[in-house]
Amino acid sequence: MASFAPITALSTLQAAGDTPTHLPARTLEGCEKSDAILFGSVGGPVDQQHEPRWKDCEKNALLGLRKRFKLAVNLRPSKVYPFLSHLCPLKPSIIGTGVDMVIIRELVGGIYFGEHKRDGDKAFDVMEYTVEGIRKPMVFAFEAARLRRKKVTVVDKANVLECSRLWREVAREVHKGYPDVELDFMYIDNACMQVIQKPSFFDVVATGNMFGDILSDAASVLPGSLGLMPSASLGDGLHMYEPSGGSAPDIAGKGVANPIAQILSGAMMLRYSFQLEKEAAAVEAACEEVLKSGRLTGDLLEESQRSNAVSTSAIGDAVVAALKGP
Repeated sequence: MASFAPITALSTLQAAGDTPTHLPARTLEGCEKSDAILFGSVGGPVDQQHEPRWKDCEKNALLGLRKRFKLAVNLRPSKVYPFLSHLCPLKPSIIGTGVDMVIIRELVGGIYFGEHKRDGDKAFDVMEYTVEGIRKPMVFAFEAARLRRKKVTVVDKANVLECSRLWREVAREVHKGYPDVELDFMYIDNACMQVIQKPSFFDVVATGNMFGDILSDAASVLPGSLGLMPSASLGDGLHMYEPSGGSAPDIAGKGVANPIAQILSGAMMLRYSFQLEKEAAAVEAACEEVLKSGRLTGDLLEESQRSNAVSTSAIGDAVVAALKGP
């Protein structure tokens, strides 16, 4: 049986006191001693974002970690549970028996990190990719697909962009090492339509930075709450896992936050950092059992039903109980 020794490291105000150091050296040292990073949420009150203790804290903490540990690939699942399908904005006929996709997005290349220039009444932004920069997310995509339904869809704009044509070349080359996985391609405009019209088509999506930014945000509305959505940022060795939602300081200390995304982020950590597939699946099954039983936090209930909401700690206890079994 695997054993773990957690190291608790702090960020933002808790770690920095009254200084604007949002990623202290001791936090980085703790991460460097670890095999994986399980990140909470970072952010301050909306009306205090101008204060030094909060200003740019999300960017400073998250981008600092991404840069330090070369976290070049983002992995974000989007799952609609059949018993929670009423939370999805799509019609039941579209959802069918459920939706379960993973979007794998390259994080450190593309147009966001290219040259940006304004020259009088002209402006331009440069998109640039290398074979190695594409290969990394592509390998992660095929590895993830092997643990799922064995299908990778590369989303691009290869009818227009040379970068996208390079993505296809690399995808076909990497695919040779995964003959058991199906590979297909889809233009980004069609992919945006299909995420809404036929989301169950997708298993693993691999795409560039900008297209992944757009597509993952579109897919994020499908589960019905960010409280159900874990995510991972993958590096060369050390990976980071975190819920997709923010810190929600307006409900801090009230015991009403949904912990499922954080718990599922832990399951992803077991799967991708420790190769503990059985244990990861057990955590996911326990979360699903609790949700299916109707024990829900307020974000998963209609306003008229929120008096029946279960607390954050009660959900955590229920997941632990489900893991232990009868």
